[in-house]
Amino acid sequence: MAEKAQDAQVEATEAKQNNAPEVSEAQKNPEKFLKEFNWHNYQEGIDEVEDSQLKEFEKLVSENFVDTLDDEVVEGEVIHITDRDAIIDINAKSEGVISLNEFRYNPNLAVGDKVEVLIDVREDATGQLVLSHRKARVIKAWDRVNKAHETGEIVNGFVKCRTKGGMIVDVFGIEAFLPGSQIDVKPIRDYDQYVNKTMEFKVVKINHEFKNVVVSHKALIEADIEEQKKEIIGQLEKGQVLEGVVKNITSYGVFIDLGGVDGLIHITDLSWSRINHPNEIVELDQKLNVVILDFDEDKSRIQLGLKQLSKHPWDALGEEVAVGDKVKGKVVVIADYGAFIEVAEGVEGLVHVSEMSWSTHLRSANDFVNVGDEVEAVILTLDREDRKMSLGIKQLTPDPWTDITTKYPVGSKHSGTVRNFTNFGVFVELEEGIDGLIYISDLSWTKKIKHPSEFCNVGDKLDVVVLELDVEGRKLSLGHKQTTENPWDKYESEFALGTTHTAEIADVVDKGATIEFNEDIVAFVPSRHMEKEDGKMLKKGDTAEFKIIEFNKEFKRVVASHTAVFKEEEIANVKAAAKKAEAQAAEAKPTLGDANEALQALKDKMDGK
Repeated sequence: MAEKAQDAQVEATEAKQNNAPEVSEAQKNPEKFLKEFNWHNYQEGIDEVEDSQLKEFEKLVSENFVDTLDDEVVEGEVIHITDRDAIIDINAKSEGVISLNEFRYNPNLAVGDKVEVLIDVREDATGQLVLSHRKARVIKAWDRVNKAHETGEIVNGFVKCRTKGGMIVDVFGIEAFLPGSQIDVKPIRDYDQYVNKTMEFKVVKINHEFKNVVVSHKALIEADIEEQKKEIIGQLEKGQVLEGVVKNITSYGVFIDLGGVDGLIHITDLSWSRINHPNEIVELDQKLNVVILDFDEDKSRIQLGLKQLSKHPWDALGEEVAVGDKVKGKVVVIADYGAFIEVAEGVEGLVHVSEMSWSTHLRSANDFVNVGDEVEAVILTLDREDRKMSLGIKQLTPDPWTDITTKYPVGSKHSGTVRNFTNFGVFVELEEGIDGLIYISDLSWTKKIKHPSEFCNVGDKLDVVVLELDVEGRKLSLGHKQTTENPWDKYESEFALGTTHTAEIADVVDKGATIEFNEDIVAFVPSRHMEKEDGKMLKKGDTAEFKIIEFNKEFKRVVASHTAVFKEEEIANVKAAAKKAEAQAAEAKPTLGDANEALQALKDKMDGK
């Protein structure tokens, strides 16, 4: 190897002789100079060497030998290929060996090719120079990647595989990350179509700490798109019709790519008919014509329309359609106040809830129709200028109030269904369109009801009697208690004033007690009427006789007294004793003083002394 280096030095020296006016002995015969040079004398300082000779020597060495420092990338030449290795000449004192595994990316490697290598080890145990092509590629690749990042150079990369959120790209032998959002300006749904393809990229980010590289293909086309965008925006006018491609579909509208400029078709501008979602009208990547409705000052927000390209359905509505006609349609929207019926594509009419039933008692539109129902209705009003139409469903059936006096005369009995409650009564439906009100006072003869829900439930069947009828006001007054006899008519004689009844003290309350004569009559006993004959007071659970001292049928009020029972007897006994005393006095003819004493005694007894 040393001989080879010396030959190279000789050739280099001879090549320079043609230009050099003066040639030294070392330049004339460098091989002889190097061979005869006495290193020992030089190191010991025995022979003095001129500076010009040392400089000449250093020059020859630098021109003909490679400085084999570790971790240095140099260029070598493939001089031989075996089954397993490639022999690389880097112009050092010995050749280097690199495994062919490091050249798997280049199956066409041949003798004479120039390759970059890293001097890994200057000499191994066998004195062999150890080189690495893979490490050299990585070092050079990082240099090239950094340079591309700094200068904005466009680089080629090979898309190796798909990964979470993007793709892995081989750039100069380094694995770089291509985010899904940086593949193209439009959303990508099929990433696999880019695998195993070579594409152009721009290095947009490098993390030196973690050795991460991020590349973008989108950045290359954005510049061109920006130019196209400026050109398109400059030509935009309201009412202009353009061709676009459906780029994205959302719940509120569709984004259209107009060739680098995006516009939005709101869901209400897609179709004259009501739709629930834009995908009912369009699909992704679909080409369609759109009209420009509006845009802001810098034209960055462009509002597009699709339905405006076709004639308004109201303008296409036939002149033969008139008020009073029957039409069929589909329920498209239900609101609290009614339902919208689509009688033709893009033509809707409103059926107010009051026009759904002849009943004056309003209910929810959901009680009559559901979205999607096919219904028939009558046109009540029609305004072609304002594009409004009102419909009615109840008009398809006869008005039940036309013969109300015949079907429901005052005093007639009927059966109805409880529809709903109010604080003052119950609404009962006798038939579709005929509702009547039972006031809370007309529900029961005997029960004291605070709210109708205590008496019945919605959906219950109730027997009723027509109490009043207002044909003009479409009002029926009904009664339920009138279907049975008033038990208080019988109680009025049974519990008349002065009658005596036996009962038990049910409960002691403030200022008195209550007693239950039957399931309907609960009487009140004031405290002063609870005194027994022996002077003690009645208690809860005591059974005694009571005299009725008040009975009010209208207010269902009954008041009783226990004290009145025995005091009544006491008064009767006193009167009888007085009569007897008078008779005896007449017979005995007592003196006036005796008579006075007898009367005084009777008086004291009556007063309870």
